[in-house]
Amino acid sequence: MEFSDLSTFSAVARCGGITRAAGELRTVQSNVTSRIRALEAEVGVPLFERHSRGMTLTGAGRRLLPYVERLAALSREAMAATRDDGVPKGPLAIGAMETTAAVRLPPLLARFHQACPAVQLTLRTGPTAALVAAVLDRSLDGAFVAGPIDHPDLTVVSAFKEELVLVTARRWASLAALRKGTPEAGPTALVFRTGCSYRQRLEQVFAEFGWPCTTRLEFGTLDGIIGCVAADVGVALLPRTVVARSELNGSISAHALKSSQSRVETLFVRRRVTHEDAALRTFAACMQSSAPAVAARTSIV
Repeated sequence: MEFSDLSTFSAVARCGGITRAAGELRTVQSNVTSRIRALEAEVGVPLFERHSRGMTLTGAGRRLLPYVERLAALSREAMAATRDDGVPKGPLAIGAMETTAAVRLPPLLARFHQACPAVQLTLRTGPTAALVAAVLDRSLDGAFVAGPIDHPDLTVVSAFKEELVLVTARRWASLAALRKGTPEAGPTALVFRTGCSYRQRLEQVFAEFGWPCTTRLEFGTLDGIIGCVAADVGVALLPRTVVARSELNGSISAHALKSSQSRVETLFVRRRVTHEDAALRTFAACMQSSAPAVAARTSIV
């Protein structure tokens, strides 16, 4: 198989047609058509179904596509390894949970930026499931997510250890008072969108409290959740380091849970690759060397 034919196949599968694929590849339609026909002749089966709306993969095409994507990724990795002179530079896309980005990352990012000013760092926040998927599909180079994570294509290292607390309005002085003053259905759960591991943990806590049918309100920001907790809209499960300032200023109450409910590890995940570029290697080393200092700094509020 010619690599150029496989690249053309991938483009047609992604674009859903010859015309759009030709535009993406900056070539003429006849060239795309001839390469697809040559590849189909070589493998001996149709790879696309042609219809009025464009082209869709056949079963054989769907089976071939993951291998083509892996070959393309290996080609990019080989090029990056060849050009890597050991100096951290270029783009680096990192993901993080909203809570981690708010408290844990600022000192780490400041240290990394000072050490590697030639790296164009971007940070994307989201729930654990979405971040893991983004690392696997290569739209993120690495991400801070909640453990446990076990995937054969990921390298996983411990970054931070968190204590989760149940966060309520100030008027609830204790969990006992909350449970006594709450309807049988339980309080409203204030959560991040689906895929957040803290949300799953909160639902487990509620089930143990006998509140399996809790109403949920979804938020996209940490500030939104804390503000609504303070207004007694509902309760949330968040790291103690995240809510420490709000607890001290008297706007909320943070309630300790038993260790099986409260202990969670934040992990840094990245793809297993033959060659890891200098920017990501340096970021991972900086993260591991900074973790004790970051933990000490965020515990003093």
